[in-house]
Amino acid sequence: MTTLLVIAKSPFPGRVKTRLTPPYTPAEAAALAEAALTDTLHMALSAPADRRILVLDGEPGLWLPQGFDVVPQCAGRLDQRLAAAFDACSGPTLLVGMDTPQITVDLLASVQELGPHDASIGPAADGGYWALGLGTPNGAVVHGVPMSTSATGAVQRARLHAAGLHVRLLPVLRDVDTAADAQAVAAEVPLSRFATRWRAVHSAALQRAGAASCFASQEPLLSPPPTTAVLPALHPTGTAAHFRGLSR
Repeated sequence: MTTLLVIAKSPFPGRVKTRLTPPYTPAEAAALAEAALTDTLHMALSAPADRRILVLDGEPGLWLPQGFDVVPQCAGRLDQRLAAAFDACSGPTLLVGMDTPQITVDLLASVQELGPHDASIGPAADGGYWALGLGTPNGAVVHGVPMSTSATGAVQRARLHAAGLHVRLLPVLRDVDTAADAQAVAAEVPLSRFATRWRAVHSAALQRAGAASCFASQEPLLSPPPTTAVLPALHPTGTAAHFRGLSR
């Protein structure tokens, strides 16, 4: 039985994609996260696999298509959560996160090629990894790997070799972590949900920046008379009220 695992957080503002704020608002960052996750889930539906599992931190929403078993992430560090997800599977298993909406069916179909002593890893441009495949799932090869560092991918690959596995390298992909990442990935897949959402979000951000720039450059229409006391500015008392992935 082949399994595709998608590990994700519910795209709730303030819990996901916090490195996108600024220039985007928490709501806009969450909208980008939702679009990236939706693209990933639909691509997984199109890929050959016997079972598809969403390992979720949070509650599912309308973005979740039919065809997935949903299981909650366990508590603990990311390496512990990944290890637990693998240990719950049997047979060739490929795990991906929600930060690479540019993944393709062909990349996900690589799970079909995993033999009992095989592994695959998809390096991320930032030094992490966007995919990890195991012919025989074993959480021990993930447990203890430091996550969210520039060395994560190298350490994980070394761990796979140390376990005596034949390791296949998948193509390097760029995670969506920053605004520059979002723009680059949207350009790679211009017809995707993610790209469509990015164009709307980015346009709104540009409009806000333009309005703020114009406002800041305006000179007051009238200067106060010399004898007029200038009162100190009032400070606002109110405050205005996003999720990291392999999502690392």
